Amino acid sequence: MTKAMRLMEQNLTLVDGVIFVLDARCPAASFNPKLKKMMNNKPVLYVLNKGDLADERAVCLLNCIREKGAEAVLVNAVNNGSRRNITAAIEKLVAEKKERAQQKGFNRVFRFMVSGVPNTGKSTLINLLAGSKRAETGNKAGVTRGKQWVSCGGFELMDTPGTMPPAFENQYLATHLAFVGSVNDDILAIDEIALALLKELWDKYPKRLEERYGISGGTPVEMLDAVCKKRGFVVRGGEYDYERAERAVIDDFRKGKLGRITLDTYDDLKGLNL
Repeated sequence: MTKAMRLMEQNLTLVDGVIFVLDARCPAASFNPKLKKMMNNKPVLYVLNKGDLADERAVCLLNCIREKGAEAVLVNAVNNGSRRNITAAIEKLVAEKKERAQQKGFNRVFRFMVSGVPNTGKSTLINLLAGSKRAETGNKAGVTRGKQWVSCGGFELMDTPGTMPPAFENQYLATHLAFVGSVNDDILAIDEIALALLKELWDKYPKRLEERYGISGGTPVEMLDAVCKKRGFVVRGGEYDYERAERAVIDDFRKGKLGRITLDTYDDLKGLNL
């Protein structure tokens, strides 16, 4: 992560603005204050991606960002319909600079750095704007390893590796990054993540758990028992296969099988210095 941050800092002088990609399900958790500080006075567009996985609460979070005076759009980067909204927002970001250049007789290409924590869909966003698969993508953290320049018509985008703060001061928001796959699963205690996810979903979306797994309350472990029973995750001797159940719950959430869910709240986001 330190190497990625250094790479971005070295290349900031080459760009006219920054596209900060956030996960629409948890924009507060996926905001990296160190990245924002490093950007100095560069104009920033916040793209709340994966809007198809978030519910109507994401609109409230979008408005919170706009209330702070920042440019922001809510999109789904795998949907071609989002391309026009993103392009319009990018054009607005450098409209004044573009007008000044045209007055001087210049017709220059504007460059933007695409940044954000892992697995927010940065490369997918670039491919959408480019109209073809130009940047490497994957549904896991850490796919992009170095910078990539991609031409997108009237502007150029620089894809960058996902970056995260070296320490998480807010463990509540940190768990949201684990839920959505922005932290590599290989370094996580999957059992703890699954139980924490069940607890938070029961607090915020109990009906979803009831409908999919037959959960009717109880402790997170008792909820996991219900998942095993509903899905038939039983090993020899009649014992529950907790590992399969844990991974099923996490996978169902990430793929939207539990419905559209927004984890962060307005209060989580309003205190951030965007």
